[in-house]
Amino acid sequence: MTAPERAGNGTPLFSVRGIHKSFGMNQVLKGIDLDLMPGEVLSLIGGNGAGKSTLMKIIMGIYTHDSGRLSIRGEEVILNRPSAALAKGIYMVPQEPLLFPNMNVEENITIGFSRSKAELHRELAETMAEIGWNLDLTRKANSLSIAEQQLVEILRGILRHAQILILDEPTSALTFDEVKSLFKVVQDLRAKGIGIIYITHRLAEVFEISDTVAIMRDGAITIHGPVADFTREDLVKGLLPPDTTKAVHQEKAGTARAADRKGDPVLELRDFSGYGFSGVNLKVYPGEILGVAGVVGAGRTEMATTIFGMDKALGGRVLVDGKDITGKPTRQVIAAGLNYVPEDRHLNGLFKICDVAANTTSAGLFGRKLGRCFLDRRREYEITEQYIQNFRTKVTGHEQLAGSLSGGNQQKIVIGRSLATEPRIVILDEPTRGIDAAARGDVYRIIHQLRGQGVSILLISSDMEEIVDLADRAVTMYQGRINAEFQQENINQDALMAAAFGILEGEAKRA
Repeated sequence: MTAPERAGNGTPLFSVRGIHKSFGMNQVLKGIDLDLMPGEVLSLIGGNGAGKSTLMKIIMGIYTHDSGRLSIRGEEVILNRPSAALAKGIYMVPQEPLLFPNMNVEENITIGFSRSKAELHRELAETMAEIGWNLDLTRKANSLSIAEQQLVEILRGILRHAQILILDEPTSALTFDEVKSLFKVVQDLRAKGIGIIYITHRLAEVFEISDTVAIMRDGAITIHGPVADFTREDLVKGLLPPDTTKAVHQEKAGTARAADRKGDPVLELRDFSGYGFSGVNLKVYPGEILGVAGVVGAGRTEMATTIFGMDKALGGRVLVDGKDITGKPTRQVIAAGLNYVPEDRHLNGLFKICDVAANTTSAGLFGRKLGRCFLDRRREYEITEQYIQNFRTKVTGHEQLAGSLSGGNQQKIVIGRSLATEPRIVILDEPTRGIDAAARGDVYRIIHQLRGQGVSILLISSDMEEIVDLADRAVTMYQGRINAEFQQENINQDALMAAAFGILEGEAKRA
């Protein structure tokens, strides 16, 4: 790939300098410096929570930075709202295209313009001919593939004369052929001098499509420079905390936990497939914590929701204590002994306008543990009080609205609700996301307590340190498949991160 053309004296097309951003006491961005040249593809990599989304929202005018400056062709710009960013030629193609399904392609592209339809049609046709794209403008958006929807989003940006294009995980839902087509589109745009910020978790793509690469970790840039200067291993190292060691065989403190893997598994997946994942085989044994590591888009949450009956299974089987629950309704899955604590407690896990008692005991209504016809208030009180006390949940009373609790206490309520059904196995999806250190410690204590009671746990986490600290055994998912398995003595951040990005190390057992 040839070096990107530099404008005149080498002035960057777009620059960020010293960008800081905090939310309350949480410092999310810690002095970000980046340059984007005309016709350059800059790959931006970072683990979940690294600050990529916050930085992009600042560039798009959704958030306002606390300090620092943004410049276009050397001139400082104020991007205090999305319309300001669009006016300056910045456009972001989201990971999930946002199209109006019942409008056709042309209507989706030209919506929001005040110019005449004839003028817009002519410019759109000329743009497509210039780039060499052939897309039927009369097709309804709901008939398009994800790749075609992304082309529509890109055309929206081009028609708005975008010179700075942000592509957020553009290949996460694409087939191999669609990825090749997208890369051709990127090359066409690059040839027109458009600068592209390419956000990805796939390291192979970085070396195939990019001129430069930047890695974000914990709100800071750890690596930045020409792609040719780095190896995959260099990039993985930049994603890890600086104090992480490569001592793969180093024993953890204490002896290995004695999960019973000689008997039958509590949960077994056999060639299990669904939307976003395929061919998954794994077993979770009594009293075992099995960690599932990976990056956003790897298919972990999709696998969990499909196991739980929230999404449709496309193949394979799910067994709980040998009983096939594949495709069963969620209430039957719970009755079989499996429950799920979702990744997004606000969207799927909490009834914010209901009180603590109703949230804690709601799942018990399936099994009629709270009465057959009328709610047993005494039993509701006993169950709620049990989990408030055991989890040290800070509430003013059972009648307090769940939405008024802190994030950590909300998470305890969601976990308590799942445990109130007395499951044999619990899937914990990002159980400590968005909670403070003290609440995180309480959640860890709860997880150890569950394990001590013989409950099996499938722990899904993007926090590699969390997997290292808690898991008896770990697997990694990459592009919808399990690509590596680690026994407890081999679980460490280096190995997990490498496998999560598709680079397997020798200590990993290939799945």
